[in-house]
Amino acid sequence: MTRGGRNALNPLSNLQGTGDIATSAGQLAAFVTKVLTATGARKVDLVGHSQGGMMPRYYINVLGGAKKVATLVGLAPSNYGTTLDGLTALGQQLGLLDPVNKFLSTTCAACVEQEQGSAFLQSLNATPTVPGVNYTVIETTGDEVVTPYTNAFLPSAPNVTNITLQNQCSMDKSDHLEIANDPVAMADMLNALDPAHPVRVPCLVVLPVFGPVGPVPPF
Repeated sequence: MTRGGRNALNPLSNLQGTGDIATSAGQLAAFVTKVLTATGARKVDLVGHSQGGMMPRYYINVLGGAKKVATLVGLAPSNYGTTLDGLTALGQQLGLLDPVNKFLSTTCAACVEQEQGSAFLQSLNATPTVPGVNYTVIETTGDEVVTPYTNAFLPSAPNVTNITLQNQCSMDKSDHLEIANDPVAMADMLNALDPAHPVRVPCLVVLPVFGPVGPVPPF
C-alpha cells in the first residue's frame, strides 16, 4: 500500500509524505523494481490512500510504471487536488495564498502540489490515465481533506472505475482517514484487485474516525 514519500528534510521523522511528490514516485519506482526482481512477477498491483493514491500515477506516467503496474486502487486519492473546503480560493482572493505557498514549499512541498489547480496536478492530469493499467477510485462523500470529494475521481474511461461508497451503503459515513479501515471500501478494493473472485460488499454503519459499529461480516 503506497503512501506519500519521505520527509525530504528529515527521512527519519514520524511526519512523512511532505516531500516533493516526484521524488516520492521515484522511491516507489525503486521499491517496485525490488519487488519484481525478488518475486519474478511481471507486474504489481498498487493500493494507495490519499496522496498515496495519486502519487503512483506520476510513476506510471513519467517513470516507466505503465509497463509494471496492472492495477492501481486509490482510497480517497488527491487526483485533482483539494480546495481545503474553499480556503485556497479565499486565500487567493485575500492575496495570502502565494506567500503561504512560498513558505510551505520549503516545509511541505507535497501540500502545495496537492492544491487544486497546482502546476504539478495540471501537468499530471494532462494524461489522467494510460492504457493497460486498471484504475479504481474509492471515495466517500464525507471526505474533509480532498474537497470537493469528487476531485478524487478520474475521468470516465474503459479502464476506470469510480466508486462512491454512499451509493452502495447510505449508512457508511466514513471520512478521509477512516476510509482506509472501512469494510465497505475494503471489499471494493478486493474486488478491484481480484475481479475473478468477487466478494460481497457489505453495508453497515461506519462512523468517521471511529470506524464500523458492531461486528464486521467476513469477506
